[in-house]
Amino acid sequence: MTGKNPYTIGFGKIPTEYIGRNSIIDTISEALTAAPPDEQAFKLTGMRGTGKTVTLTAIEKRFRDNKDFLVIDLSCNHDILTDLAAKLYSEVPSLTKFIDTNLNLSAFGIGVNISKKSPVASMDAAVNKLLEEVRRTKKRLLIAIDETRKTAELIDFIQSFQIWVRNELPVFLIVAGLYEDIESVENSDGATFFLRATKFEMTPLNIMYIRDSYRKNLKVTTDEAEKMALMTKGYAFAYQVLGKYMWDAKTKTASEDVLRLFDETLSERVYQKIWSELAPKDRMFLGYIVQKDKMTVDELLESAHQSHSAWSVPRKRLKDKGIIDVSVRGMISMRLPRFRQFVETMVMIERA
Repeated sequence: MTGKNPYTIGFGKIPTEYIGRNSIIDTISEALTAAPPDEQAFKLTGMRGTGKTVTLTAIEKRFRDNKDFLVIDLSCNHDILTDLAAKLYSEVPSLTKFIDTNLNLSAFGIGVNISKKSPVASMDAAVNKLLEEVRRTKKRLLIAIDETRKTAELIDFIQSFQIWVRNELPVFLIVAGLYEDIESVENSDGATFFLRATKFEMTPLNIMYIRDSYRKNLKVTTDEAEKMALMTKGYAFAYQVLGKYMWDAKTKTASEDVLRLFDETLSERVYQKIWSELAPKDRMFLGYIVQKDKMTVDELLESAHQSHSAWSVPRKRLKDKGIIDVSVRGMISMRLPRFRQFVETMVMIERA
C-alpha cells in the first residue's frame, strides 16, 4: 500500500476515509433549508469517539458553502451572546458595517465607537437587532456548539434562542455532546425548548460499509475485512484506529502487534477516561458482565449477589453512557470493541 494513510486517530477532523452519517446530515440539512422551517434546533449525542464532532463539522462545511447561510462556531464555556456578537462582527463584513453604523457595542469590546449613539446596555437586545438585520438581508444563521455541557451561560442562551424562534428570526442551532451532558441540559429549569429539540444518537456504523472500506483500502480479502469490521462493533473511532494500524503494518491480517496497538489506543484515548468517570458500583457490575460475551440479567445478579433494585441505577448509567447493550429484553452485552479485555485488566489491577 502506498500513499497517505486514509485513516486517522485524531478526534474531530474529518478523515480521508470517512463513513458519513448521511441520513442525519440530510435530515438536518432539509430542515435548515425548509421554508418556513419546522424545526430550528437539533442535538447530536453519543459517547466519545462515535463521530459527533465529525458529523457536526460535515454539516457546518455543507452550509459554509451555501451563500444563503452564515455559520458561527461557539463554546458553552463563555458568555455566548457576547461571543456570538463578536464573531458576527469579525466574520461577516455586512454585519461589521451594520454594527459600526447602528450599534455602539464598545461596552462589550466590540466595534468602534465613532458615533454619538448611546452604548447598548443589553447584549441580548443587541443580538436581537443583529438577527433582524440577518433576516432583512434574507440570510439564515446557523450556530454550532460542540462539547455541549450544562453552564449558566448556555441556559441563558437557550432561553434567548427560544424567544428568537418565537419571533420568527432566521436562526438555527446544532449542538453536540455526550449523553449525560446533553441530558443534564435537557433537565435544567427553563430549558423546555431544548428538551423538545430533535435528538440524533450516533449509533454504530454499518458493518458492511466498514468491511467494504477495509477491503478497498487495505487490499485484504472479503472474509478478513468482515472479521476486522465485526471487531470494531461499528464504533467509529475503532474503525479509524484499526484501519490506521493495519495500513501502517502493511499486513493482510490483524496481527498480534496490530491488536496490541489497537487496544492501547482505545485504552489511552477513550476507555481510561470512561472508566475514571464510572461509579464504584458500575465498575463492580462490569467486572461480572465481561465474564461472558452475552449474559442474562439473572446470571449477572446471581454472580454479583445483587438484587434487581441494586442493578437498576447502574444499568441506566451504563446504558446511557453507551457501554452496554440492553436492547434485547433480559440480556446484556458490551457495545464497545474489546472493552471486555480492558475491563478485565482494570479489575485485575484494582484487585492487586
